[in-house]
Amino acid sequence: MSRASRPATALARIVADRCDDLARISSSADGIRRVYLSPEHARADALAAGWMAAAGLRTWEDAAGNLHGRVAGDDARPVLLIGSHLDTVVDAGRFDGIVGVLTGIAVVEMLGDRVADLPVAIEVVAFSDEEGTRFGKALMGSSAMAGVWDDAWWDLTDEDGISLRDAFTAHGLDPARVHEAAVDPTTLAGYLEAHIEQGPHLEQAGQALGVVTSIAAARRFSVDVVGEARHAGGTPYEMRHDALLGAAEAALAVERICIAEQHIGTVGSMHVEPGAVNVVPGHARFSVDLRGEFDEGRDRVWDAIEQAFAEIADRRGLEVTASEVHRAPAVLCAPHLMDAVRAGITATGQEQPLELFSRAGHDAMSLGRVTDVAMLFLRNPGGISHHPDEFVSTEDIAVGIDAMTTAVLAVAAGVAASDTGVAP
Repeated sequence: MSRASRPATALARIVADRCDDLARISSSADGIRRVYLSPEHARADALAAGWMAAAGLRTWEDAAGNLHGRVAGDDARPVLLIGSHLDTVVDAGRFDGIVGVLTGIAVVEMLGDRVADLPVAIEVVAFSDEEGTRFGKALMGSSAMAGVWDDAWWDLTDEDGISLRDAFTAHGLDPARVHEAAVDPTTLAGYLEAHIEQGPHLEQAGQALGVVTSIAAARRFSVDVVGEARHAGGTPYEMRHDALLGAAEAALAVERICIAEQHIGTVGSMHVEPGAVNVVPGHARFSVDLRGEFDEGRDRVWDAIEQAFAEIADRRGLEVTASEVHRAPAVLCAPHLMDAVRAGITATGQEQPLELFSRAGHDAMSLGRVTDVAMLFLRNPGGISHHPDEFVSTEDIAVGIDAMTTAVLAVAAGVAASDTGVAP
């Protein structure tokens, strides 16, 4: 059973209070909504920057709007990043991402004066746009830091028609300088991220913390189903080409195939035209979010889904076209960083930590392009997330702080050993 130290317990109470403070920064009066490059983004970063500064960190906003806090000292040291995000989905909970940022600050406070003498420089990062709520493209902040910003994103617009380029300018950023957010991979010692589990497995196992092994391989699609809009009363069934029924059958095919193949497929949105009560629908558009542990399996399942779509289209006299809008390869956590996280968990008294594949995406996916990554999961009762009911107890935050602190020290010891040529 995990037990937290007294310093971590005291800091966990502060972290919980800070989660409440950030939850009050919202563009919605009846829930939490905090999106990229918004006034709420600026207010949340200002508050978090104050907490970073109080912990002794030098703070700055990079060219993509990410907030950084670096331990003062010799900049020649390799940098160990600890981070997560402060943006949210619509009607969000108060812990997704936020706990990871605040845990990073708490680790610096736990280390105290020792932090200046470590062979690594600790840098806490609050990524600006993990969720993609405003412009529909996730991981933009961490993508910029990983050096994979796509200039095609500048034409993305939000629900009010504001372009990403204009939002950058309004936030005080220069679109022409966004590539300056990219970090030099040769300066990094790795990236650690603490995050609530967005599933029930830790609770079911009776464990407070878990080690993440990998992050899902994901693909997302926009699927158009084109039939024929005709009068509902005057068109017999044998003459109908109902786009909505075809889309509904296609959505059920996604579920059926993914259950059989042990993958995760979700139809999260559907729009029907012309949308009249007395007209056979002539057009339907729906989304597909497909996730799997490995790229190969994910792609094989998508091939099966496309075959099912083609069969439905042929049988119903429809045209079905799928356009890919997002692709992310699976990210495998680095064994030596997983070992550090595992050592941190066992130091809290939790024997044989549960190893978990993350079915949700995280900023670690972007950072995995430029450095080794690992993640620590915290128990989330009920496993609900992206919802006001998501939760992590103060007690579990405390053991998470202790575990992450030990993990940082383990990473630092490994760096020191490699510098001296001694096996860690």
